[in-house]
Amino acid sequence: MSIEVERFQKSYDNLVAVDDLTFRVEPGEILGLVGPNGAGKTTTLRSIAGILRPSRGRILIDGHDVVLDAIEAKRALAYVPDEPGLFEGLSVWEHLRFIASAYRVDNWQSKGERLLAEFELVEKRDALVSELSRGMRQKTAIACGFLHDPRAILLDEPLTGLDPRGIRTMQSAIRERALAGAAVVVSSHLLSLVEDLCTSLLVLQRGRMRLREQIAVLRSQMRAAGRAETLEDLFFELTEGSPDDPAATTANNPIVA
Repeated sequence: MSIEVERFQKSYDNLVAVDDLTFRVEPGEILGLVGPNGAGKTTTLRSIAGILRPSRGRILIDGHDVVLDAIEAKRALAYVPDEPGLFEGLSVWEHLRFIASAYRVDNWQSKGERLLAEFELVEKRDALVSELSRGMRQKTAIACGFLHDPRAILLDEPLTGLDPRGIRTMQSAIRERALAGAAVVVSSHLLSLVEDLCTSLLVLQRGRMRLREQIAVLRSQMRAAGRAETLEDLFFELTEGSPDDPAATTANNPIVA
């Protein structure tokens, strides 16, 4: 199961939000999608999820075009936005039941019980979403997203509102799905956590790709160049200049050349 984005562009009237974006996420890969506010990260995720229609280019989930073959593409996909649209009057368990019905999940009760245990929601099983903390709501949304065993996973700020234990639980859950063969995209402003969790990195600035590389390769190149910068240092180096500034492009950056 792979995610393929080919020459993707999304425009709103005269504003180009994302321009000529091409990348592929392989099974088992966890791609960190990072960039400043307004870089086009959420637009990209919503387009991959089939919520927004590309202005140009195409997006494939396991070979299924998200526009031309939307149902099959979405069967394999889970998208959890940074503000999950949960139903305030339903309990945690009722959310799982609803998702199981929507995706026609067999034996969903046993899967649901495992997810409650995995995300430390057992005691909140019958609690209404309106009674939950921000972190518990986040866990509920991601548990629902994982119920149908998606092979392509899109997570926008998945660690928001979580305490240290919740962050560790979420990271383990994401890694487990990737090890099982899912292609994962995680968008976050928490660069240290992206560096720890993700296997590869894509940096957007003003809708254009500035860097796409394996994190292990980046670390190796930085060591070879005798540079002690963190991912955060590299991020600022790539995004604080103009997108058209040759000095800031990846082709002219000795770390990623």
